[in-house]
Amino acid sequence: MEHPAVRILNSHRIMSISTVRPDGWPQTTIVGYANRGFEIVFMIFRASQKFTNIQHDNRVSVAVAAEPRELEQLTAVYAGGEVEQITDERGRGDAWRLLMERHSNLAGFKIPDDSGAAFMKLRCKYVSLLDFTQGVGHREQLVIDEQGAATEIVQASDSWGLIADTEQGNSAPSH
Repeated sequence: MEHPAVRILNSHRIMSISTVRPDGWPQTTIVGYANRGFEIVFMIFRASQKFTNIQHDNRVSVAVAAEPRELEQLTAVYAGGEVEQITDERGRGDAWRLLMERHSNLAGFKIPDDSGAAFMKLRCKYVSLLDFTQGVGHREQLVIDEQGAATEIVQASDSWGLIADTEQGNSAPSH
């Protein structure tokens, strides 16, 4: 059975990615992605600041979510891990096919030349899942092993939603 965090990753195409600049400051940008479970592939240009940052420090953090109509519909995935460049021809081809399947706007384009574009693979290690459909503030924290399986699952709930609601004189939502 597919983990709810993987279902969220499967249902989106764009993620925010945070890298660490060589001067130590964080930098967040947006990239298109595709995934196989908790393994995420994306393409970046070698001339980009993202590529420079990853070459300096391959630890990244990503966020995937859509804006919900109601707070109780919020679902999101946050993940951290290490990125590695896909350098072998077969791996680059597989990554390109995954990206083309997820991003129909790439149809008809040839795989970008290795001299200008780099295919990257993120193996998520630390994952947080927000799923307010299970109650406002519901979250799970996961550690992903080398085989891509979730271990050390911790479920929790933040009470801020209840506190904010009662401070405004409303009755607390029931979930």
